[in-house]
Amino acid sequence: MKYGFVRARALSPDLKPGDPAYNAKKLKEGMEKAAEEGVELLVFPELSVTGYTCGDLFGQKLLLNAAEEALKGLVSASEGKHMLVFAGVPVAVGAELFNCAAAFAEGKLLALIPKSHIPNYREFYELRHFTPAKEGVFVIGYAGFSVPFGREIVLYHEKMPAFSVAAEICEDLWAAHSPAEGHAAAGANIIVNLSASNEAVGKLEYRRLLVKAQSGKCVAGYVYVDAGEGESVSDLIFAGHDMIAENGSLLSESAPFLGGTATGEIDVELLEHERRAMNTFAGGGEGYTKVAFSFPLAEGKLTRKVDPTPFVPEGKELDRRCGLILSMQSSALARRLQHTHSKTAVIGISGGLDSALALLVTVRAFDLLGKPREDIIAVTMPGFGTTNKTRMSGLSLMQATGVTIRTVHIGPAVNRHFKDIEHDPEDRNVTYENAQARMRTLILMDIANDTNGIVVGTGDLSELALGWCTYNGDHMSMYAVNCSVPKTLVKSLVDYEGRRAGGRLEAVLRGILNTEISPELLPPDEEGGIAQKTEDIVGPYELHDFYLYSFVRRGFSPAKTLWLAEQAFEGKYDRETLKKWLVNFYKRFFAQQFKRNCVPDGVKVGSVSLSPRGDWRMPSDASAALWLKEAEEL
Repeated sequence: MKYGFVRARALSPDLKPGDPAYNAKKLKEGMEKAAEEGVELLVFPELSVTGYTCGDLFGQKLLLNAAEEALKGLVSASEGKHMLVFAGVPVAVGAELFNCAAAFAEGKLLALIPKSHIPNYREFYELRHFTPAKEGVFVIGYAGFSVPFGREIVLYHEKMPAFSVAAEICEDLWAAHSPAEGHAAAGANIIVNLSASNEAVGKLEYRRLLVKAQSGKCVAGYVYVDAGEGESVSDLIFAGHDMIAENGSLLSESAPFLGGTATGEIDVELLEHERRAMNTFAGGGEGYTKVAFSFPLAEGKLTRKVDPTPFVPEGKELDRRCGLILSMQSSALARRLQHTHSKTAVIGISGGLDSALALLVTVRAFDLLGKPREDIIAVTMPGFGTTNKTRMSGLSLMQATGVTIRTVHIGPAVNRHFKDIEHDPEDRNVTYENAQARMRTLILMDIANDTNGIVVGTGDLSELALGWCTYNGDHMSMYAVNCSVPKTLVKSLVDYEGRRAGGRLEAVLRGILNTEISPELLPPDEEGGIAQKTEDIVGPYELHDFYLYSFVRRGFSPAKTLWLAEQAFEGKYDRETLKKWLVNFYKRFFAQQFKRNCVPDGVKVGSVSLSPRGDWRMPSDASAALWLKEAEEL
């Protein structure tokens, strides 16, 4: 597919043990349907050509010959299907029998990969029939092809090398040292597992954990396919529990006993980016054979959800994450207060979201240390743009939290400053705005010095990304508790703390959440409302947070980012609007790096941080030309 996505399917057909001709017919039907639906990687269960539960019938040459002939037909049927297919088949090599995954595409048998770990405990007795995989790769003749045979094989698409696949089989996943580890080190971005895992109470949940963990450990896509209900029920039952995972997250899962199929798109470009960033996957692949395949890549829309708010999880996970982040922020601030022997924490309160969150974090930190909340000095500093609504919201918040309230009107001091520098106060340019922000920072710093305290910063990650802060104004503090919290998540954190507190504090925070985001540096409108609305100027924060995550965390190109944004925000923003703010994002992100190169300390709470001492190192004069050229030409 486009931009590194591979549409994969795990399919558990209804098979008959010991009947390769019938099973091949069912597998062909599955291939036909998958091809129609743009599947590029199709995986059938362990020993799907014969059935897994054949027992001592695996010793019958008649069955083995029929399996070889059936696989030959499947390989032939794959021509023109434009997909890589894996099917399970028993393969005799001399006096030994191997449980293999056969890989084929476009009418060609590409590889035979034998099972490494053969279970022989409890209900399993596979060593009665099968030999474990041996070291090395060699060529054998099978189904009319000379084909590489061995565990150390990676298959890759010639036109999209990141579409690279290796196989393990059933017990290999459950073993302490699985082949997947070597496969990943050798460059396989997708691991397929052909399984026949019988169902038992509690096993489904454990199997799911294993699949998610294996995909996360290997930073890989993982396609797990289970034997279906057609297997013998003499002693065991199989449920067709199929799964597709990507780097620790489950993309698709079939319900047991309901026909066994899971389909999802794996982002192999993202997996490659993750591995390069981690740099612990380099240097592997010794002894591996690389096998090429090729076919036209599918077009079409993703079936997997594209999350419009990648920083904000859904459901119960959101509250769990909010609680954790607030604990991280407050614990970090408490530690800094202890280390600096600070008596007070000084914080500017605007009546907006960021300062509300910073105050809530500071209250938590003081409670954690057993310090009186009265030693939190909350300062409201009305300026030329302060509205009555935000001022009253700020005062109500301070009262509800029980902190010390101070009010400093900055207008007279700023006007004296304008006179000193010969600036006309009617000229409401950037000087008019930034002078207010810097005056507020000066006041906070001096109060902190005067009370043996530190200034707690309020700016968030989204503002840092866009440079939407005044250099040496609100850009600066003594500890920045919100520096790795994006604006979309700020809202959730404030909402969570309000619901947790209840009562008056919840009501106050609800009002703040419903207030337009603004720096309030320009005079109010004729009705006394907010005239300067941030998102009208820089663009919607939900878009910029999506772009920020795509750029910094995932390394996506502008083209891929826009393509995904169209799907994430379908029906809300048109393509031109998405493109407009995407271009704006790159312009601001590159131009404002100088502000990020000198930000104050602040704890990292999520997977994205822009601290120059941690996650993001970039020269202040780096050119945006490459990114802007691609974005503007879309």
